[in-house]
Amino acid sequence: MKARRHHPPLPRRRAAAATDGARAPWSWALAGALLGLLLTLVVLAPARWLAAGVTRASNGMVQLAEPDGRVWRGSARLVLRGGAGSRDAIALPGRVHWRLWPGLAGVRAELRADCCTAEPPLGLRASPRWGGAHLAITDARSHWPASLLAGLGTPFNTVQPEGEMSLSTRGLSLEWLAGRLALQGAAELTVRQLSSRLSTLRPMGSYRLSLAGGSQPAVTLSTLEGALRLSGSGQWVGSRLRFSGEGSAAPGSEAQLTNLLNLLGRRQGERVLITLG
Repeated sequence: MKARRHHPPLPRRRAAAATDGARAPWSWALAGALLGLLLTLVVLAPARWLAAGVTRASNGMVQLAEPDGRVWRGSARLVLRGGAGSRDAIALPGRVHWRLWPGLAGVRAELRADCCTAEPPLGLRASPRWGGAHLAITDARSHWPASLLAGLGTPFNTVQPEGEMSLSTRGLSLEWLAGRLALQGAAELTVRQLSSRLSTLRPMGSYRLSLAGGSQPAVTLSTLEGALRLSGSGQWVGSRLRFSGEGSAAPGSEAQLTNLLNLLGRRQGERVLITLG
C-alpha cells in the first residue's frame, strides 16, 4: 500500500512563494550595491595604492614618493634607490604623471615627466602571456639627467655620473616567456658631457649605447668624443646580458682617469677589460 504524501495547505504554499518573491528583489539589490561599491573602490582607488605596489614589485628600487590623484590618473615624484637597506636615493626633478586604461587584453599607459619628456607622452602597453608578459613601447625621445643612475646603487653610486642622457626608441617591445627575454625593435641611449667625481677631467666624453632586437638581441657601446675611450658589445642569453669591452685614456689624460678606469674593469697594460654576465 503506497504511502500518502502530505502537502501543505494551498494558502501556506502561496505564502511561502510570496516570501521568496519578496526576498529576491532584496538579494538583487544587495548584490548590485556590493558590485557598485567594488567598482567605486576600483575607480576611486588612491594613487598611494599604486605607489605601494611599485615599491613591492621593484624590491624598493623604484619608488613613487608623494603620490597624488588616483591609481588610473595621478602623479608622484620618482625616486630610485639601490635596493633594500641602501642609502643611495636619487629623485627625478619635478613630478611624473601617468594615465592607465585597463582592458581585457592588458593595460595601456601614458607617462610624462616634467623634466624629461616632450609631447606626446611616452606610451606603454602591457599584456599577459602564458608563463610571462609582453611590453610594447611607443616610438619616443626623452632626455634624462645622468645623475639619476646613482640611485641604482653599485657601481653608479661610486661613479656619481653627471651629464645628459637622451633615449630614443623605435618599435621596441619586450617579452618574458619561461624566464627568457625576447626583444624586438631598437633603442639608443646617448650620454653627452659625462663627468664623474672620480676624475678631475670634466667632461670625460660622450658615448652611445645601441640596442638591437631580434633572435639574438645585441648591445653596442661606442665613444663619440672625449679622453675616456669606451667600446664593447654584448648579447642577451636567456634573461642575462653578456658584455665584453674595454676602456682606455687618451694620451696625456691617464693620470686623471686612473681611478675611474680601475673601477671599470681589470687592468691589462694601458687599458682595462670590462666584462658583464
